[in-house]
Amino acid sequence: MDPQRLSDYRSSYDEIAEEYAARIAGELANKPLDRMLLDDFATRVNGTGRVCDLGCGPGHVARYLHDRGVDIFGIDLSPGMLEQARKLNPGIEFQQGNMLALDVEDGAWAGIVAFYSIVHIPKTDILQAFREMSRVLQPAGQLFLAFHIGLEVLHEENCWGHQVSLDLVLFSRKEVERYLSLAGFAVEDSLEREPYAPEVEYQSRRAYIRARKPGSV
Repeated sequence: MDPQRLSDYRSSYDEIAEEYAARIAGELANKPLDRMLLDDFATRVNGTGRVCDLGCGPGHVARYLHDRGVDIFGIDLSPGMLEQARKLNPGIEFQQGNMLALDVEDGAWAGIVAFYSIVHIPKTDILQAFREMSRVLQPAGQLFLAFHIGLEVLHEENCWGHQVSLDLVLFSRKEVERYLSLAGFAVEDSLEREPYAPEVEYQSRRAYIRARKPGSV
């Protein structure tokens, strides 16, 4: 990814981190399908090793999984987001990182959950991101993705009254499945849903994919 774009993303999320946390950190309470899928993911990864909430934002997904016994920690690009995550979720480790170049040894993690964190990855870089996820997963490691469905790239310069510079990259479900397969993942489950009510979330169609790195532990 272009270094300037990376810097823009980091500074944009630093700018909105506090309000983002206030608006988003409690969202799972109103998303029953998300909770059901996260419960299933927790069952699959519990006892298998360490799990990363990649692009963790304010850490609410990590907290949900932590409360279900998952050995989880979070990584995010934005120091501002990490500050919110640590404040809201004491007892969970959060660290800074870039999913395109993770400072992690091969096969270190048992699972990755990435809720809407590929939204800023350009299509020219998405295969690299998935290959990096595959690299850091142990054999048979689990990947659980959630993302916005679409074909366009949206540019946002104002978010809740804050000046930002963010490109929002939308993908089709089949497109992401293809990229995952090219990165060496086996896609195991894949589904879509219509958006919840406007007061719950942004009005985009959503996709969820569960994939596995081949091999056995």
